[in-house]
Amino acid sequence: MNTVHPHLVRPVSGGGLPWSPPGGGVSIVIPTVGRPSLDALLRILAREVGDGAPVELVIVRDRPVEVTVPPALRARTRVLAGRGAGPAAARNVGWRNARHPWVAFLDDDVLPRPGWLRALLHDLTAPDLIGGVLGRIEVPLPHDRRPTDWERCTAGLETGRWITADMAYRRDALAAAGGFDERFPRAYREDAELAFRVRAAGWQLRHGMRRVRHPVRPEDRWVSVRTQRGNADDALLRRLYGPRWRQLLEVPRGRRTRHTAITALGVLAVACGAVTALTRRPAIRRAAAATCAASTLGWAAGTGEFALARIRPGPPQAAERLTMIATSVLIPPVATYHWLRGWFAARGARMVTGARRAAHRDSSERPDQRV
Repeated sequence: MNTVHPHLVRPVSGGGLPWSPPGGGVSIVIPTVGRPSLDALLRILAREVGDGAPVELVIVRDRPVEVTVPPALRARTRVLAGRGAGPAAARNVGWRNARHPWVAFLDDDVLPRPGWLRALLHDLTAPDLIGGVLGRIEVPLPHDRRPTDWERCTAGLETGRWITADMAYRRDALAAAGGFDERFPRAYREDAELAFRVRAAGWQLRHGMRRVRHPVRPEDRWVSVRTQRGNADDALLRRLYGPRWRQLLEVPRGRRTRHTAITALGVLAVACGAVTALTRRPAIRRAAAATCAASTLGWAAGTGEFALARIRPGPPQAAERLTMIATSVLIPPVATYHWLRGWFAARGARMVTGARRAAHRDSSERPDQRV
C-alpha cells in the first residue's frame, strides 16, 4: 500500500501561513484518487506560484496513494486524508481546513493554462455579493477525425454549469450552504446541487477568465455503461428538488424517459415470449405472440434510434460503431436499474429548503441570476 511521504504532510491545525497577506488569499483544494495526472498538475502550479503569492495548497487523498509535492510547493502544502467517500466528501475535508477566504477547487486531472493563478486572483477580486467564480474548461479533441462518444461526453464539461473541475467559492458561501452534500458519492451532479444552495443562501455566481485544459482520460469501451450509475444521483435529486429539478439545477434533459420505455418494452417482450412458450391455450398464445412481436419491434426501434444518435456524430470506425451498438443495448436497462435503485434508496430524503418555492418562481426571479 502506498503512503504519503511523511515530510510532505502538514498538520490540519495551526495558524495562518506567514506569506499570506492579511484579509486575503486563496486555498487551492485538490481531491485526488492518485491519478498520474496529479503530478503534472502540481508541476504547473509550482511554476505558477511565486514566493509572495497569497496561496496555500490543500490536497485531500481519497485513497491511500502516494502524493509527491514539488519542492517549490512544500512550504505551502498540506496533504490531508479523506474518508474514501467520494469527491464531495473529500472537498468538504479540504475547504473546512482551508485558511483563506476563497477556496478554489481543482480536479486532479486538469492542467491550468499559463497565467492561471494570476487570472484566478483577478477573478476573485469580486463584489461581496459574488459567492463563486467558475473557470473556463477546455477539452482538447482530435483534429483529424470526429470525436468518439466518450470524447464528446468529456467535451460536455466545457459548457457545464458550475462544475468543480475549476470552481472557486468564498469560504463563507460554502459555510452558509453547508458544503457539498455527501450523499452524492460520484463526481456527478454534486457541484450543480451545491451551486443551487449557494445561490439560495443569497450569493451570486459568475464566470471568470482563468482557463484549464481537461484532457480526455483513456477509458475502455464499457465506460458509457458504468457511468449510468449516475442515474441513482438523478433519482436523489428528484427527491430533493421535485419534478423540476433539472430546471432548478440547470441540468440538460437526458434520455431517462426513453430508456425506461425501451426497458419496459424489452421486459414485456421477454415476458410475452415466455407466456407463448409455456401456455397451451391457443387464444392466450396468439395474444402473447402478437404482444411479443409488437414489443420486440418497439424495443428494436428504440434501441436502434439510440444507437444511431450516438453513431452519427462519431468517427467512421468499425470498433467505435460496434461499441455504440453493444452499449446502446445495455444502457437503457442499466440506467433504469440505477434510477430505481437510487429512488428507493432516497425514499426518506426531504426536499431542500426553498426548492418548492423556487420551482414556482418566474425564471427571472430564481436564485440563479449571474453578473
